[in-house]
Amino acid sequence: MCGRFVLAVDPQQVQMQFSLTSAPTVTANYNVSPTQPVAVVTNETPRTLDYQRWGLIPSWAKDMSLGAKMINARSETVDEKPAFRAAFKRRRCLIPASGFYEWRTNDDGKKTPMYIHLKDQDLFAFAGLWEIWNSPDGELRTCTILTTDANPFMQAIHNRMPVIMRPEDYDAWLQPGEMAAGAMKGLLRQYESEQMDAYEVSKAVNRAGYSALENIVPVTSSKQSRLL
Repeated sequence: MCGRFVLAVDPQQVQMQFSLTSAPTVTANYNVSPTQPVAVVTNETPRTLDYQRWGLIPSWAKDMSLGAKMINARSETVDEKPAFRAAFKRRRCLIPASGFYEWRTNDDGKKTPMYIHLKDQDLFAFAGLWEIWNSPDGELRTCTILTTDANPFMQAIHNRMPVIMRPEDYDAWLQPGEMAAGAMKGLLRQYESEQMDAYEVSKAVNRAGYSALENIVPVTSSKQSRLL
């Protein structure tokens, strides 16, 4: 799964990586949490960075509370679930990130927060879906992050992981209009283990919404805190 992540990069890097028409406004967030606004590049406007509420609210939902439970969608069944299947066909997005958090369960049952990132990059994108919900106050756009089985690297931390989209697949994922499920599901692959790294971070990240640089600072330089 993916319940917290980080986006802290130069706006010009975002512009270049996603071929945007201009450098977007990007405020560093070291603990992006559910229901917060998150940066998205959608297949509706693929050359613009927008912000949407994290936690997909299906168009048919009676109230917005359902969105808090819809921060992730399983890629294996996304084309079958009523909450996600329409968005999977027509409303796909990329969600830029610098890294994400997952909690590793230790032998004593306690959980340790780990910061996971790519070894050679400080910017990547999760595969996501977006939806429009007509609230009493007007149109609300929300999104979710797709997940898949953990690759060998992530298995030491958790049995699930977010789908990290390869840059060469961005354009295919962001094709406008309705697309066949088979073609889209072929893009939702595990990321290569050898390109990922992780280390233990402060339990300060446990507080949802607490954003500070300290969140991504290793708690120790010892080998025990890292996954090599």
